[in-house]
Amino acid sequence: MDTESNITYIITFDGYVELDRYRYLYFLVIFTLYCLILCCNFTIVSLIWFHKTLHEPMYIFIAALLINSVLYSTTIYPKLLSDVLSEKQTISYSLCLFQGFAYYTLVGSEFLLLAAMAYDRYVSICKPLQYPTIMRKTSINICLVLVWLVPALEIAVSVVLYAYIKLCSFSLKAIFCNNSGYKLQCMPSIAISVYGVITLINIGLLPLFFILFSYARILKISYQSCREVRKKAAQTCLPHLLVLINFSCFVVYDVIIVRQETYFPKTVRLILTFQAILFHPLINPVIYGLKMSKIYNHLKKSLQCMYV
Repeated sequence: MDTESNITYIITFDGYVELDRYRYLYFLVIFTLYCLILCCNFTIVSLIWFHKTLHEPMYIFIAALLINSVLYSTTIYPKLLSDVLSEKQTISYSLCLFQGFAYYTLVGSEFLLLAAMAYDRYVSICKPLQYPTIMRKTSINICLVLVWLVPALEIAVSVVLYAYIKLCSFSLKAIFCNNSGYKLQCMPSIAISVYGVITLINIGLLPLFFILFSYARILKISYQSCREVRKKAAQTCLPHLLVLINFSCFVVYDVIIVRQETYFPKTVRLILTFQAILFHPLINPVIYGLKMSKIYNHLKKSLQCMYV
């Protein structure tokens, strides 16, 4: 089947539960969550932007991570808001591919940003004298470009492969375009499956192993050092590890439950989906706002000024 006919197909979302009955409740909940995500993330990004004491590599990476969370949410939430108010929850196949491209590009960028942050902490704690030389402004800028460019290029290849497959199903057991689109094929594509595994390794598993290796080295050096070094390591690395654990759980959900279509009741599946798209973009700014002392102090001062 040629790509032109694929692009004209309409895909139906079949992941909602009793949407006709709870339509406005869905809208209120989704709208509230989206506003919270935007407010929380932009609050921390604004603090980093306006306070020069936070213009350090670690905080720049945190700001990039939070901006990535906003972009991630924006690929999903506006479409959800539109769908819950519509009689039919549909999307064209071309827009579905674009949503999937943006969604998984930003997921890959998240892992690479976490890897960059782990490396920053490793150099800061294990090689403090070389830190200014290694973590220069140029190095940071190149790193930020790569964390968004590399996943985009890898996912783009997957999108091209999906654009040319023959479709036999036009209903997704989901509320947005994700890995469940794999089940739309008439016959499973070996090329898509193999390339999907390669992509998962490149922008998922390899960064994860690098992160774990970096923190293992930090833990070893900290254990052998003085109390002050151990305290610094705990204060700066704990938030990153919490974010990593939270995000890794989300990826496991996407790969095992969504891609493999592990059996779950429709209601449970919907709840798990909302947790996946809510926790990571909303918890990130909370973790960094409360656990990073410099950010917390600036946040506290800003709130005090508002109420004085």
